[in-house]
Amino acid sequence: MEPESTAARVALWRALHIQLDAPPHVLEDELGYKLVAPADGWRERPDMHPQGTSTFRASIVARSRFIEDLLIEKMSEGIAQYVILGAGVDTFAQREPEIAARLNVFEVDQPAAQEWKKHRLNELGYGTPEWLNFVPVDFESGDDWWQRLVDAGFDVKKKALVASTGVSMYLTRESIEATLRQVARIKTGSVFVMSFLLPIEMADAEVRPGLERAVQGARASGTPFISFFMPQEIMHLARECGFSKVEHVSAEELGNRYFAGRPDGLRPPRNTEELLVATT
Repeated sequence: MEPESTAARVALWRALHIQLDAPPHVLEDELGYKLVAPADGWRERPDMHPQGTSTFRASIVARSRFIEDLLIEKMSEGIAQYVILGAGVDTFAQREPEIAARLNVFEVDQPAAQEWKKHRLNELGYGTPEWLNFVPVDFESGDDWWQRLVDAGFDVKKKALVASTGVSMYLTRESIEATLRQVARIKTGSVFVMSFLLPIEMADAEVRPGLERAVQGARASGTPFISFFMPQEIMHLARECGFSKVEHVSAEELGNRYFAGRPDGLRPPRNTEELLVATT
């Protein structure tokens, strides 16, 4: 068993942020690296090039830090459930156990990916606390992720924060709309955070080649990028699907919040992957 290549790459980029970038670190997460346990020489891989991937790993740690900061903020407003769609090698539950223990955390992912993760967590001595719920969903066979979530103990009468990062580009617009409509029906005051890709031509020239390589790699692996959105377009769609408050958090905003004043110039790339924050 092993994780999906995309999930493993995200975990390793998080580790590179600690190993290569100077402090202060936006997110301190080397546990994902321990879970993946890559083969010797992994840092020499093309997709791990220290300079060529710096902006992308900045984007990865920025979006995670933003969501976790938002989660902590919203817990004071009564949010008691945290749902991670396409959880991959997310390590929030292990890195922040004191915070997570005040929540019901639901990780939604493919069955094989979850079996691998549970196996590795057990090997590393973390196990599965009672508040951490693995929700296996076979998306390819048409599994109803919402029903699986409810079956796992999700309470529709309680507020929740639902996060989906690095997923929307692989989904059709119809699938994204269906997810938006489903989450919009959760208890008033709940929040949905979703990352989305802007059209490639919107990206700055220096990062466009990296994005194009990512698009080519995704297509070659059988998981092509399908959906791209302009900010106003995804915000309009979220309103149409029933959300009462909709915000766009740009990569530039994330850069100003988490990377200001860095002498190394590390920042997320502008006009690439950005965030939708929608409140019910």
